Amino acid sequence: MKIKFLMMIAFFTGSIINAQDSLYTQSDKPGIIGFSPSKETKNVNGMLIKYYDEIDQEIKPKKVNGIGLGFNGLGIFFPVLFLVNITSIDNWEINDIGSNPLPDKMNKINGLQLSIVNMEPTVTNGLELSLSSNISAPSVTNGVAVSPLYNFHHTTKGMAISTLANVSQKCRGVQVALINVCKDSRGIQIGFWNQNEKRKFPLVNWNFKNKKS
Repeated sequence: MKIKFLMMIAFFTGSIINAQDSLYTQSDKPGIIGFSPSKETKNVNGMLIKYYDEIDQEIKPKKVNGIGLGFNGLGIFFPVLFLVNITSIDNWEINDIGSNPLPDKMNKINGLQLSIVNMEPTVTNGLELSLSSNISAPSVTNGVAVSPLYNFHHTTKGMAISTLANVSQKCRGVQVALINVCKDSRGIQIGFWNQNEKRKFPLVNWNFKNKKS
């Protein structure tokens, strides 16, 4: 009798758990390894592997606590195209970095973003390493962004380091590159040529004052 009673309790408990699992969809469950694009990937506690970048209208935002790896082979051609047009400071327009970021429609990576080129709207909280970051994608980096070529961000809070250029709409911190451009800066620019909303200046440029309303 006791055995039958325990079996009934176990069956009832299992039914409740299964019912809860059916309400908690597979796409909502954090995985250790996720892939993108994928309808099944939404939250990842571990590693996200991107083999193709989704355009703004198609992107399904993902949250990653760990590492985001981007291996879109087509992206390697974009830095070369930008390199051909790096003839003057006028080539580095803020329009090239995309529109204003919308955090609820952007990927969020808490940890490390490592990619050839990132072309998806992304908020990176941590370290960003890429051949050329955030081309044609509004992006926010809270931490450090490093590239052997150039960094494109809508918002940089922390430090952006590259060989050729750093381009941002909003900067709070330090930019280090051959060319640095920022429309709304609070911090220091170090490079051969630096441009912010206050002045254009070689070697070292700065702005620590808030805009007057």
